Amino acid sequence: MYYIGIDLGTSAVKLLLMEGNGKIANVVSKEYPLYFPHPGWSEQKPEDWFAQTMEGLAELLNGFDKEQVAGISFGGQMHGLVILDAEDNVIRPAILWNDGRTWEENDYLNQVIGKENLSKYTANISFTGFTAPKILWVKNKEPENFARIAKIMLPKDYLAYKLTGVHCTDPSDASGMLLFDVKNRCWSKEMCEICSVKEEQLAGIYESYEVVGTLLPEIAEKLGLSAEVKVAAGAGDNAAAAVGTGTVGEGCCNLSLGTSGTVFISSENFGVDKYNALHAFAHADGHYHLMGCMLSAASCNEWWMDDIIGTEEYAKEQAAIDKLGENHVYFLPYLMGERSPHNDPDARGTFIGMTMDTSRADMTQAVLEGVAFALRDSFEVAKSLGIAIERTKICGGGAKSPLWKKIIANVLNIKVDVIESEEGPGYGGAILAAVACGEYASVKDAADKLVKVVDTVEPTPELAAKYEERYQQFKQIYPTVKALFPKLK
Repeated sequence: MYYIGIDLGTSAVKLLLMEGNGKIANVVSKEYPLYFPHPGWSEQKPEDWFAQTMEGLAELLNGFDKEQVAGISFGGQMHGLVILDAEDNVIRPAILWNDGRTWEENDYLNQVIGKENLSKYTANISFTGFTAPKILWVKNKEPENFARIAKIMLPKDYLAYKLTGVHCTDPSDASGMLLFDVKNRCWSKEMCEICSVKEEQLAGIYESYEVVGTLLPEIAEKLGLSAEVKVAAGAGDNAAAAVGTGTVGEGCCNLSLGTSGTVFISSENFGVDKYNALHAFAHADGHYHLMGCMLSAASCNEWWMDDIIGTEEYAKEQAAIDKLGENHVYFLPYLMGERSPHNDPDARGTFIGMTMDTSRADMTQAVLEGVAFALRDSFEVAKSLGIAIERTKICGGGAKSPLWKKIIANVLNIKVDVIESEEGPGYGGAILAAVACGEYASVKDAADKLVKVVDTVEPTPELAAKYEERYQQFKQIYPTVKALFPKLK
């Protein structure tokens, strides 16, 4: 049988066709626009997601036996606000995870409602990218739109609705809304009241590997699929990527080097970082995880290469880097503000340490190292909780760079395992579909059988020691310049 994983990303939807034995049969990617109506705003049209998904599905299945398709599931960009009216029409463009407009609502939640209360209600504090402050922003700034809201959805869940007619979500994605009681895996009555949201406006909650419905007849007919194809709830992109990399069970770790960057630590038990520097979310396997999220990771390198130095030859630029651990140039990778662990929407990308002999390669190296150092910031929080991490999986576009993996292994001083499939959320979505259809007994069972490590990048004592010294310098830069950022608006 075939299983489809749909990874609804920020720049494109990536569709993956997986055989029951885990072999990837086909992958298709379809792009759509990203809109920035005002500085710091970030929006997309849900209608674009669906249109490109339907086109992508047709292309994905071309030449394959469609009768063998048994299930579909998702990994998707988290936190985005999709609002529908009583006829299930989209009211306004979706406000995305990397949108920074909600700083007033964010301050209200953290300072007036209070971080202690938020953590008690949801296991997390508020961040500008989360969904709850976006809802309050619509209420405060677009009251006419707020009054029309019949359903509040997350990006991937809009796709699930369009395919099945069911308003659904899952605990991993709902965890990032600040409306969800993570410990008890249910909607928080207190947060609904704070945000003036009725529970019936929220989607039904299904575990990531549970079937929410089957394809609508008109969708099945258009795609040439059986109307009996099962659709599972799926997961937020990071939880789906964790499934796709086998990061399931107690104490496993995955690094994601996508548009954003994450440190994902799975756990069988619920736990909260007392400073809320890491997110405490539900996992797609029915358990929990801690996650540190930086808003700009591989996107920093893309910005530097494409927009600043104007080249598509990433490997050639990296080939000129030959003095790891000795760079005197530092880069703060906060191009969209920062989430973990600083929770500072005003933070900005910053180069420091340049001299007259600084080269283009030094600057490129600083970008790669800056992302690695920022990931280590979240690792340091995990260490403070007594979590010992000796190795990690890695996925995302940035994981294709051998140099970047070497830098990360030595900055974090841990082993970095490279897996056979680097498809991350799409592969995880397909695995969840397979579990939903009974191909595997559980998410862990599927991950253990399907995810294969093909290489390991190990740190070297000499280079790790050099990077330890560099990191100690890096972590002093943000506190030193923090007070400047709000004045740069």
